[in-house]
Amino acid sequence: MTELAIAKGPFEPTWTSLREFTCPDWFRDAKFGIWSHWGPQAVPMYGDWYARHMYEEGHDQYRYHWRTYGHPSKVGYKDIVQQWKAEAFDPEGLMDLFVDAGAKYFVAQAAHHDNFHNWNSTHHRWNSVNFGPKKDIVALWGEAARARGLRFGLSEHIGASYHWNRPSKNADTAGPYAGVPYDGNDPAFADLYIPNSDAPDMRKGGEWYTDNPWWHEKWYAYVKEIIDVFQPDLLYSDGGVPFGDYGLNIIAHLYNSSAALHGQNEAVYNQKDRKPEVFAVGVLDLERSNQPDIRPFVWQTDTSVGDWFYNKRDVYKTPKHVAETLVDIVSKNGNLLLNIPQRPDGTLDDECMHIVTSTARWIKVNGDGIYGTRPWKMSGEGPSGVIIDRFREDAVAWTTEDFRFTTKNGDVYAFMMKWSEGGTTAIRSLAQGAVPKVAAVSLLGAGSVPFRQTARGLVIDLPEQKPCDYTQCFHVTFA
Repeated sequence: MTELAIAKGPFEPTWTSLREFTCPDWFRDAKFGIWSHWGPQAVPMYGDWYARHMYEEGHDQYRYHWRTYGHPSKVGYKDIVQQWKAEAFDPEGLMDLFVDAGAKYFVAQAAHHDNFHNWNSTHHRWNSVNFGPKKDIVALWGEAARARGLRFGLSEHIGASYHWNRPSKNADTAGPYAGVPYDGNDPAFADLYIPNSDAPDMRKGGEWYTDNPWWHEKWYAYVKEIIDVFQPDLLYSDGGVPFGDYGLNIIAHLYNSSAALHGQNEAVYNQKDRKPEVFAVGVLDLERSNQPDIRPFVWQTDTSVGDWFYNKRDVYKTPKHVAETLVDIVSKNGNLLLNIPQRPDGTLDDECMHIVTSTARWIKVNGDGIYGTRPWKMSGEGPSGVIIDRFREDAVAWTTEDFRFTTKNGDVYAFMMKWSEGGTTAIRSLAQGAVPKVAAVSLLGAGSVPFRQTARGLVIDLPEQKPCDYTQCFHVTFA
């Protein structure tokens, strides 16, 4: 293994040292971030993993690519990259929208599994300055986010690229191009498609991460560069901690670089290995999933309102579903990182714009029950809850008995997941004797409301008009 130079600081590149990580307060307080999961794979507007699936014979993205652009033996991903122009990309305008929607941190995708870099990479010619947009996408995002006071993060999906790109070395087994190699076999483009012809496919016996030390060193150089250039407040790896000591050195370098900049570590590392001895080195990330209840550690859900890359076939989450998801996650000590898919030109479609602006209206009313809060003694009450089953994200059929709780400065915030049309509601967990005497109750966005604290619960009279369309929040203070 090549000797790895990292910044000096409080952390050593060992499991023992990195488990001394303490989640910074900014992340615990932020609760809500927005992610730009965007790159050349947005060009076809046909969904996630396009750069892989276009080389998988029989896949719908393979058929779409052949019929739209040409057969992958002639027109490959290298040609899709050239069509990504980002001609209407307005990071300043988008960031204003995201700030208005309540995001306290913003994460830009540095590189997906496609092995294309969205920054001015000095290690890899296939980047957004040399090809496609001819812009440093990451730098533009970072400038816009930090100018508005947001914490700035980066996601890297590079570790899996070695196996992920393996289908580009295939050829059709039938039809008019049977036996004709796809363009990933052309040595002129080996640096994009990766020289991995002998690698097992990850879906045919291969692993998410290769054991090839050549790729480990590539990954390390790429990720260290984005830390050194952009000093991210958050770094997200799509998978577990990559490549043993290489990954540990990257995490230590991230934290030590942050400590040198701020006087103490302010950076967060996200990864997806759920073993406590692993996720203790940072903040556990759950892709399109949730926790069953409050966790003693801070965690994050990452999800999207639709597909990861823009997909013209998408059915999006509703703004109501987004708000309910945020509330449920925050009640359990989590953060929500939400992707808003961009079209290849950099714009949002009307439906995504509606989600963003609707979220802005909701958060302006209810944000006091979200930001800077901590879990209460219970996450909620009522019969309903999210289904936790891999990537399932079904909207919940909430009842009027369902509440989710947060706390701040000794007060409790109780989110009513479904409005009661009967004129009153009751919160059982705030009954007389279960908590101190209630001094005041207000409905965020409406003001003080009449209440009675009984042995049955905290009974609240509701105003005739809801202050927002869904997921109302009561602010409860105690004597």
